Amino acid sequence: MKTDWPDLFQQVLQALPLTLLMIVIALICAIILGLVLAVIRIQRTPILSPIVRVYQSFIRSTPLLLQLFLVYFALPQVLMLIHIDINHFSRLFFVILAFTLHTGAYLSEVMRAGYLSVDYAQIEAGLTVGLSYRHILTHIIIPQALRNSLPNLTTQIIELVKDTSLAFTIGLVDMMGQIQLIIGNNYGLGMLQVYVVISIIYWIIALIIQGTLTLVDKKAQKPYQA
Repeated sequence: MKTDWPDLFQQVLQALPLTLLMIVIALICAIILGLVLAVIRIQRTPILSPIVRVYQSFIRSTPLLLQLFLVYFALPQVLMLIHIDINHFSRLFFVILAFTLHTGAYLSEVMRAGYLSVDYAQIEAGLTVGLSYRHILTHIIIPQALRNSLPNLTTQIIELVKDTSLAFTIGLVDMMGQIQLIIGNNYGLGMLQVYVVISIIYWIIALIIQGTLTLVDKKAQKPYQA
């Protein structure tokens, strides 16, 4: 069978906007969640800190696919016990929620490690010369913490991109869902070609992210001036 490569790319790329939407929204939400969790761990907030550690342990120890199913199938049933009905919510909501909870747990550790990587002597020096903690945080700690976290942050963003390929398992037609439709419409013919196409697209997205953040990392490695 002759393969029309441009047509295959065009068909798969029709679902690219939805995939990018998932990535962007989930990433923004995960960063916010990760920041909150990191602050709780850094401040060692009573009660909340142990809960966060348990949550992180659960996320790291269970497959993402299982977490997605728990959010999509189990969460609505649990909330119904307290008379909250979310069964009418879109699949996109559940997918973004699952990816946010998953990625946020990992990003919290990336952020916490970045914060702890800053030499405490610099904080003490700032306090000694009369700087407020807010000034130290915004001009000394955060810039260095972000710079130190960029490699791990890049890895987590690329992982999120790959994770979105699971969205089709609950019926969302993203790029992976699109290729399932293509394969189904062709009665299973051309599977190799379709999977080659989707692999190239994910590869290109990852390369763009990696290249962009590598440039940011190189720029951030320049001597920092507070």
